[in-house]
This record gives sequence, C-alpha cells and structure tokens, in this order.
Amino acid sequence: MKNFSIKLLRGATLASILLLWGCALEVENTKAAEELARLSQPPGSVYTGWRVFQDRCAGCHGAPATGTVAAPDLLPIVRNMGPRRFVGLVLMRYDWSLPVAQAGVDSAAREALIEGVMRRQEGALIMPEWQGEPRVNAHIMDLYAYLSARAQGTQGPERPMP
Repeated sequence: MKNFSIKLLRGATLASILLLWGCALEVENTKAAEELARLSQPPGSVYTGWRVFQDRCAGCHGAPATGTVAAPDLLPIVRNMGPRRFVGLVLMRYDWSLPVAQAGVDSAAREALIEGVMRRQEGALIMPEWQGEPRVNAHIMDLYAYLSARAQGTQGPERPMP
C-alpha cells in the first residue's frame, strides 16, 4: 500500500509539473505576441503625443483632431502618412497644400505665402512651422504616435493611458 501511495504521489507530481509547464509555454507565447504588437506600433508614446497635441494643436484642429473651421481633420491626412513625411510637414512647412518641392525653406512660393499673410492678402497661416518650438520638436514622434493611433482607430478621442 505504501508503494502504491508513493507511485500515486509521483504521478500526481509529474502531472502537476506537466500542467504547469504547459501554462508556462502559453505565457511565453503571449509575451511574444505582445512584443510583436508593440514593435508594429509607430515609435513614440501615444500618451505624451496626446499631451503635446492638446497643448499645441487642439486649439486649431480640435481636441479629438477631427478639425474645426480653422484647421482640417488630421485623421484622414495622417492615416496613410509615414513618420518621415509627418515630421517634414509639421516641422518645416506652413501650408500643407503646397507641394513638398515648393515648401522648402528658401522657396519663392513659401515667401510669397508669408508676404501675403503679412499684408493680409491671404488668410491666417493654417499650420505654423513648429521647428523652433522645443516641446513639439522634442516630442514629434510622440505626436505622430498619437495621431497615427487616432487615424488607425486604435486610440479614441479620450485621454490615453500613460
């Protein structure tokens, strides 16, 4: 009887180990999937980007980034835009409707636009150049992460989790 109890205890121990080992594999697989999902996200913090957007951009584009009479809805614009183009447009250009070649730092089209605004021949500048703004410049990838998440539908208009 004692021999049978020892075998039963060993069998139960072995079954417990195998059961726990199977759970450990599931946890490892979940971690790998979570890591892949994290790596597929744009670089930057959605939360920090939300904070910068609320501070610097929401006044014109609206708190949910869906546009106002003063500025366009950013979600369809950012939806198919890569980070490199986003950074270039936000930091270097005043008018998103100008072709990229015409919006360079020394371009005549850009200078004419600025001159027209200063003489009040043109409307107000829709998109300021943020290159000299430290908070935007330092967090441009966070801003892209937030707007990209909004555009892809993975982040709603509410405050993201930090």
